[in-house]
Amino acid sequence: MRPSLGVPALSAALVAAVLAAPTPALGTEGGAGHCARQERVRVPGAELQRSACLADLTTTGLAGTPYTDMADQAGLTAGATRTPSGVPGVQVDGYFPDSSRFNATHGWRHDAQFVIRLPDRWNGGLVVTGAPGTRRQYATDKAISDQVLARGFAYAATDKGNNGTDFYLDGTRPGDAVAEWNARTTQLTRAARKAVAQRYGHAPRRTYMTGISNGGYLTRWQLENHPELYDGGVDWEGALWTADGPNLLTSLPQAVAWSLGSVSDEDLYAAGFAPGSEFLWPYHQRAYWGVTQKTYRAEFDPAYDPRCPGPSAGTTLEEILAPCTSDATYDYASRPASVRRAVARVALTGRIQRPLITLHGDLDTLLPKAADSDVYARMIDTRGRGSLHRYYTIQGGTHVDGLYDTHPDRLRPILPCYRSAFDTLVAWVERGTRPPADRVVERPTGGDVVDSCALDGGTASRR
Repeated sequence: MRPSLGVPALSAALVAAVLAAPTPALGTEGGAGHCARQERVRVPGAELQRSACLADLTTTGLAGTPYTDMADQAGLTAGATRTPSGVPGVQVDGYFPDSSRFNATHGWRHDAQFVIRLPDRWNGGLVVTGAPGTRRQYATDKAISDQVLARGFAYAATDKGNNGTDFYLDGTRPGDAVAEWNARTTQLTRAARKAVAQRYGHAPRRTYMTGISNGGYLTRWQLENHPELYDGGVDWEGALWTADGPNLLTSLPQAVAWSLGSVSDEDLYAAGFAPGSEFLWPYHQRAYWGVTQKTYRAEFDPAYDPRCPGPSAGTTLEEILAPCTSDATYDYASRPASVRRAVARVALTGRIQRPLITLHGDLDTLLPKAADSDVYARMIDTRGRGSLHRYYTIQGGTHVDGLYDTHPDRLRPILPCYRSAFDTLVAWVERGTRPPADRVVERPTGGDVVDSCALDGGTASRR
């Protein structure tokens, strides 16, 4: 099996306590009893679905079963992360009609796969996400699903309609593969809301969109384009796509050039990479920069060096991770207008229409925040939507929390801050509790950084 790489996170081959906030009161809305009304749940539009009544929908109960994939989650969380358990309910796996075949989960070899989890004790809400990077539908089970299920939310996740390092081969026009990510997320949200109503007797009272990396991008896009479906969202280091830049294709070529020895450290700083992140550069050189640049460039600009990556990103791990030498001199600004039109199809505007909380680590070395979330926050302000947005910079945070295990003296996991942010969003939407102002959440010098994070600490910041 090929590793699942890209803007998101690494597969197992590449990657060397629950919050103190009280759980809301839960009910068994729509019928009491374990897995009540399971037989009524039919996911609208699904070509295939299979449901199971399970004693525990969290990774504690599902590890080693076909109902999750721990390998696809590798690297996203710190090793010592505590997660909740003991959430019985119904799990529905399936797929929507699709012509691509990248996703081999369950032996289906069919994309547009999804998972929907319906806990017995439901709080009336639904959380939707899309896979980070080029991973699949179970990728955020530990990082997101476990916690929201324990809070009583129903949960739905999509593989985005294409996955793996050859995702750029999906579709017929440049940008088709990424455009499908947005369409599949919208499709799943609509279907999951109806499945929830079948299970519990009424539609969710609140629906939240959230995600990591590419899932954060999906969160931004959905809140800009489909406010009728959501009540708010949490964006964890979402990828930024703008037609005129910045985007991945304006920062990563410099990283590839640095890897090949043709530019200096100063050039990386100018591209947005943070001073102080240098200790992370060699790892990202080996595992991220080359494969991410060449595959996303192939998605939006296939005419540029069509021989690399060509019909596949590679058949061996070495080939998959290797950069294209030509990408060291890739200049997005000088490429034909057709490339910008392809990016424009999936571009963000900053015109969010529902409350959004953004988290980004100041040591992110794949999507440096200076070229990403800092810019997106300014876009939101320019659109006059700043009152709907909060932006928290996590000091010592980087793109994947698994790197904390290698550098515990320099990094901190973002997951506990994400959990705090999600609870903060719920309080903002459902109780009108205003979140803390934008700020840098400082890395504490002691204490528990793996399972605790207070968003109201640190230094307030201005955009």
